Parts: sequence; structure tokens; C-alpha cells
Amino acid sequence: MNPALPGVVRQIGYVVDDLDGSLDRWLQLGVGPWFVMRGIGQTVCYRGQPCTVTVSLALANTGDLQVEVIQQTCATPSVFTEFLAATGGGFHQLAYWAEDFDAAMARLEMAGWPKVWSGGDAQGVRFAYFEPPIGATVVEITELTDVMAGMADFVRRAALEWNGDDPIRELG
Repeated sequence: MNPALPGVVRQIGYVVDDLDGSLDRWLQLGVGPWFVMRGIGQTVCYRGQPCTVTVSLALANTGDLQVEVIQQTCATPSVFTEFLAATGGGFHQLAYWAEDFDAAMARLEMAGWPKVWSGGDAQGVRFAYFEPPIGATVVEITELTDVMAGMADFVRRAALEWNGDDPIRELG
């Protein structure tokens, strides 16, 4: 285990140019149900500069592993458009959930990993993406707050109880 990272991989993330088509393919693999949030505005820091993007994303679990699918719906340069231009889309990030976000940030910065994307969501959950020396395109660290933990548990329980009905569930 890398001592700079807070625990185990909790989520894998995919960046795509067609959210709904991607979810259809995941459903064919038996992963679901998907909880979809569309048109989320985020003001973040991208490679040291302020940036505002609009994304749609979906969450589902397969066992204890959460899968996130992200589609940026604006043309603003970002970590997502950069990745799409380079690869056409696909596997993008490994995510770890940190109970002590500030300590995790300090460890990764001391390890010399470049921070390429950081901000917070409407619920006050902070996140940052780092470029690791090996492995994933980016490693995401997300602050594990009560709200975050509650949502993660909600998505995990839904997957455990899912019988194939109602595969796409739009949220707010």
C-alpha cells in the first residue's frame, strides 16, 4: 500500500462523451441501478487556474466498488476534455475516500504528485485529482463526510437489492 494514499480504492471513474450510451453498456454487464445527476455546475481549480464546468454524472456499485461515469457537457478546457482529446474516453481515475482530507492532501503534495483538479461540491465535499507516477490517469481523493458516506451507502445498498427494475434513476 502507498502510505500517501488513504486506504483502498473505493471508486473507479470513467470519462465519456455519451453518458446514456455508456450506462446502457454498463447495464449489459449487470451493473446498476444508476443514479444520475445532470447539469451540475462546478467551479474548480484546473492546473492552478480557476475553471467552471458543467457535468453530468452517474453512480452505481458492483459489490463494494462504486463506479462513476462522467460526461462534461460544456466545452471549457478541463481535466475531462484533456482526457477525452487524448484517449477518446474510458477509464480515467481511481478514487480513495479520506476521513482526514487535509492530511491526505499534505501527504500527496509531499510525495510530489501534481494536483490537476480540485474543488468541492454543493454539499461541501472536497475533492482533488492528482497525477500519479504510475497506474491510473489520475487518482482522486474525496473527503469522506457524513453526506458522502450516506450517499455511498445508499448507492451500495441499492445495488445489493437491485432486481433489474428501474435501472436509471434521475436525482435532483
